[in-house]
Amino acid sequence: MTVLSAPVSAPAATPASASDKQAFKSAVRAQWDRSATGWNHHTAAIHAWLRQPTEAMLDMAGIAPGAAVLDVAAGAGDQTLDIARRVGPTGRVLATDLSPAILALAQHNAQQAGLHNVQTLVADGESLDVAPAGFDAVVCRLGLMFFPEPLLGLQGMHRALRPGGGICTMVFSRPDRNPCIAMLMSTAMKHAGLPPRDPFAPGGLLSLGKPGLADALFNAAGFQDIATTAIDAPFHLPTARHYLDFVRASASPIQQILGRLSPQAANAAWADMEERLGVFTTPDGWVGPNELLLTAARR
Repeated sequence: MTVLSAPVSAPAATPASASDKQAFKSAVRAQWDRSATGWNHHTAAIHAWLRQPTEAMLDMAGIAPGAAVLDVAAGAGDQTLDIARRVGPTGRVLATDLSPAILALAQHNAQQAGLHNVQTLVADGESLDVAPAGFDAVVCRLGLMFFPEPLLGLQGMHRALRPGGGICTMVFSRPDRNPCIAMLMSTAMKHAGLPPRDPFAPGGLLSLGKPGLADALFNAAGFQDIATTAIDAPFHLPTARHYLDFVRASASPIQQILGRLSPQAANAAWADMEERLGVFTTPDGWVGPNELLLTAARR
């Protein structure tokens, strides 16, 4: 792990219009509702990929037995179950997500695991309707970067925390440290005939990877003792095709871009991606480099 020490500056993201934001969120909700089952099917691979970063996230948020924890953008609840086990029967977890379908899977997975301290709430992460100062800790794993206005989400998380409570979020860092994502995006845009996108534009996979940006947003939301840590999280899979199967099972921006193409053109784009991603093939399988940023703070 590497602790980053970039200077904190004012957030530079420009809020989208209200109508654009609602259209974006409606599309994201619909996409995750459609992708929920496929994403849940990849839980074992996701858990293996993010096991160490997730443990670090829970440690940095200060999650302990008996704690009340808010899990924002929880998805199918892989990390929710880790939290539930850590807080134990005297603690509780509230998992929220924009997608009702994927959150229903989180609740089902908790029940199947015999964890009765998990509750779910369908909620927009930018306007959390939870009790003020009702939680000892808040986490958000690979969700905050999709918020059109992440500052609004962080302000809501700040309100949800008790004084002294801890928070830790996990996002992707900058493009050069996440070459698989950068490669997928550039290839998809090329096949769709679209110009390159600003990787740091709000709502994208890499939108919070700019050095110092997460710290600035946390500071603007009112948090204290802010620290961002970079951690390598390589994705180990048998082949590049297995990685693309994972991507196709999610509601990633790649799906949105290629969804505009004919099936034949989309298949050509996926084949091009597979060939390019082959560069990460090793004698022990396919290893895709990723770097994540964990930002921890206290209210």
